[in-house]
Amino acid sequence: MFAPVRELNQHFIDLWWECDTSLPDLGPGYTARAQIENEENLLRFLKQVDHLLSNPLHSREEAQRAQSRLGAAFRCLAEETLGFTAAQLDLLPSQAFSSASEEFVREARAFDPGLSGEDIYQAGRNAWTAHGLQWLLRLPVQLTPSILAYSLLYPYSDNYLDNPDIEVAAKRAFNERFRRRLAGDSLTPVNAQEQVIFDLVSMIENQFSRSNYPAVFESLLAIHHAQSQSLSLLRAAAPGEVDVLGLSFAKGGTSVLADGYLVSDALTDAQRHYSYGHGIFAQLLDDLEDIESDSQAGRLTVYSQPAGHWPLDGLANRTFQFGRKVLMRLDCFDVEESVRELIERGANLFLIDAISRMDRYYTRAYLQALETHSPFRFSFLREQRNHFFRQHGSLERWMETVMLLQSKP
Repeated sequence: MFAPVRELNQHFIDLWWECDTSLPDLGPGYTARAQIENEENLLRFLKQVDHLLSNPLHSREEAQRAQSRLGAAFRCLAEETLGFTAAQLDLLPSQAFSSASEEFVREARAFDPGLSGEDIYQAGRNAWTAHGLQWLLRLPVQLTPSILAYSLLYPYSDNYLDNPDIEVAAKRAFNERFRRRLAGDSLTPVNAQEQVIFDLVSMIENQFSRSNYPAVFESLLAIHHAQSQSLSLLRAAAPGEVDVLGLSFAKGGTSVLADGYLVSDALTDAQRHYSYGHGIFAQLLDDLEDIESDSQAGRLTVYSQPAGHWPLDGLANRTFQFGRKVLMRLDCFDVEESVRELIERGANLFLIDAISRMDRYYTRAYLQALETHSPFRFSFLREQRNHFFRQHGSLERWMETVMLLQSKP
């Protein structure tokens, strides 16, 4: 699979450079009055969130009720302020996604009771991607053993490779044995960490035989190779010394391509292309959101490398343009046009919000132009975000708590 992956990666690298660095048409903007009205709606939503977070959850049932109330409140907010229609939101399999997420938490906790909320949340994000592909392919949205195993593989391996107390030689040996196990070699685990990794690979093997589904394991080897190669992004380097774009694209693209093969063995060429592009775009969104932490940690990304040296206006615009070209490929699935519009709208809002939170890396003129396409003023969002964090910590941390409570019998 390495040759097709290289072709896919180069295709999207070429697509990236074909994208303009001007801001695309993001549709009608918001007047200052409309933004203020939207902010009043958001304040009402945040008041409900604040009430829920101020009352500790003690059981799975309480967590489910809280999640249900928040979901209903967010739907109202999405219709009133974010530009989504009721018809679009009705197309989302919200209950199926919720049930699959709850099952993921239970199964992950059953597999390893020692998993932290952060690890489960991190792994769960990949499971959500797989469920999204199931939905696009009109397959049942459900957790499978392979989705569970694949989603858990990388929190375990990443945590091991990121542990500063483990010597580099040991990490390299672990990575090589991990590769051999993915390739089908019969190995005896040398420690508890390897036992867990090998058990997860066995879960995938139990669902997909290597003889009948070779592409599944080739895709897993492809993401392992990309992850191994991307270790060079964890060191300082002069521009041009490390292929930051190529390594980042390969890491993101192979990640979701593997999801695609675990979800369906009947992907068309167009659907493989979309899955790979989706993974790249998701990686770009994560990197755009993490400019600050990546810069501080010395991690090289498309954005962290130039950050602080040049304004990122053009890079952000290219990301908008690239995402639009990737999402146009949703036509390879049998989905309504309104679904593509919903996903594109969500991606634009996410990008705008991520840029607003990293505002020191952009010019004032660019931020002012972008703010007109935000349902809320950037200053208001900053104020509410700071207030929320002071009161409750990150929303992600609360979601981790909810997920852990859902795992209770």
